[in-house]
Amino acid sequence: MRIAGVGERTRLSVARPDGAATAQTELRNTDHQIDDEVAGPGAGPVGFGAFPFDRELPGELVLPRIVVGQMGERRWLTIDVDQTDLSAAVGEIEAICAAPVAACPVGERTVESVLSPETWRDDVVGETVRRIKQGNFSKAVMAREFRVHATQTIDTTVVLDRLLERFPTANIFAVDGFLGATPELLVGRLGRTVRAHPLAGTAPHADDPKVDAALVAELLASTKNQHEHRITIEWLLNNLLPFCSFVDAEPEPGIMSLANVHHLATRVEGQLSQPAASILDLVAALHPTPAVGGDPQAVALQVIAELEGADRGRYAGPVGWVDAQGNGEFGVGIRSAQVEGSVATMFAGVGVVAASDPASELAETEAKAQALLWALGVNE
Repeated sequence: MRIAGVGERTRLSVARPDGAATAQTELRNTDHQIDDEVAGPGAGPVGFGAFPFDRELPGELVLPRIVVGQMGERRWLTIDVDQTDLSAAVGEIEAICAAPVAACPVGERTVESVLSPETWRDDVVGETVRRIKQGNFSKAVMAREFRVHATQTIDTTVVLDRLLERFPTANIFAVDGFLGATPELLVGRLGRTVRAHPLAGTAPHADDPKVDAALVAELLASTKNQHEHRITIEWLLNNLLPFCSFVDAEPEPGIMSLANVHHLATRVEGQLSQPAASILDLVAALHPTPAVGGDPQAVALQVIAELEGADRGRYAGPVGWVDAQGNGEFGVGIRSAQVEGSVATMFAGVGVVAASDPASELAETEAKAQALLWALGVNE
């Protein structure tokens, strides 16, 4: 399913972690008179949100003036008749689609690692491994912060176009300057069907097919990566089950291959109990998963706050859409950047467990960062 908004009609605050029901009610009540011939997920009032990683911080839903949606062969257009009309909405969309997009970013780019690679390797990852071995927790996801500085304002349209070119199967998103191409579905809800596609465990992608095949085989055989992945799947199933009449996962993880890395990935699907929880309820229950936080969650988040030395903002937070009926899809805001003028702030994270090698985890951040750095025009 694809869905996009144009303009801004209003905003709704989402109190977290316990404000999902209130926000869903406010979204449902934004229109007292709706002419909806589509009557399906994504039709009618829709809110787009990119919430902070910190689940105690409030989020916002942006309700656009115009919404364009597509599911299979079905396409629809939703407009706010108080602010625009059909012909104006069509003209606005046509103008956006016809606007040329530059082939590459304009101006010079420089990138800095906010912590030196050595400091991050030793004082963040190394210290995390040491604490895990003491036995208080089994995993923490530690993120490394980068900043990209440009000599001109960064054109987000160019960045998104390049991400779509390089990662056509990812979920491309842009909300309030927070943009990216996430491969990971936190949770989706269409009617009573609920889905998730968690990722945990990573290997680099090689240009040589034989080398690449060996890397994939090594990832599948890796005890460390399989353990990291199993933590996430078991946690996700346990936290989804209270909302479901049944929920199940693939018996073994598969491989999700992207242009720069391979991930262990498992599809999860279930049927929601009646009355079905809204997507906002599900997001509140599932974020952050061990794939971006750790396990046990509370201890891991304390370690992240103490050692990481950075404000993640919306990195690795939930990003997606919700309609008035509680349908929606939220991905995990990874492979992302917050763009403000000529500066982009981005992160690359790794799952740290007892068997982690700090040097290897540092190399993994380099591989993961390449996706956004290329899209932002670094190392052209």
